Amino acid sequence: MNKNLALTDPQYDYLVKMRSRTNDPVLDALRRETAALGDDVNIMIASAEQGDFFTLLVAALRVESALEVGVFTGFSSLSIARGLPPHGKLLCLDVSPEWTAIGRKYWARAGLSDKIELILGPAADSLRALDPARTFDFVFIDADKPAYDTYYELVLPKLRPNGLILFDNMLSHGKVLSPSTEREKAIDALNRKLANDSRVECVLLPIADGVMFCRKK
Repeated sequence: MNKNLALTDPQYDYLVKMRSRTNDPVLDALRRETAALGDDVNIMIASAEQGDFFTLLVAALRVESALEVGVFTGFSSLSIARGLPPHGKLLCLDVSPEWTAIGRKYWARAGLSDKIELILGPAADSLRALDPARTFDFVFIDADKPAYDTYYELVLPKLRPNGLILFDNMLSHGKVLSPSTEREKAIDALNRKLANDSRVECVLLPIADGVMFCRKK
């Protein structure tokens, strides 16, 4: 029995308003600056309710060490960092000094710069160069989709048992049902791999463009 609701625009607007932080000067300003980058680019930002969900989830799980692969303009980074305890840390990996400079500005405005470390460069190289003893409680991956599986295999050994890995855009606007591009095929292949991977327990939820939740066993 399908109980999923295909949201109309008014229903989605209602959903977005039913949050604790609907008027946040820092996040609102960041979203406006990102929107001004143009529709071909600003689509990469996480949705407003997705950001608040990450804040809530990180706080509820008492995450102390988090990792983000793919930063863009720093909205999801800011959201994750807000859920961390005072001593918590978030490591961010990205290749763009231009877009992450926007994020740095808003991290500072939110008073979170001391919680966030940014490494610029190819994420796979950065992950391989990390201290082998460094571990994470929570990981959010939202970067180049064909490389998702590579990131997964590099991150999983660094995730503590019961830690979470979240992947964004795992529905690819519904195109995973009939994948034709390299991006769509990579997402579909990883969805199927994760669903049958004995190392994790996972569920794909229709949040924004689909978020795959994986718990390391």
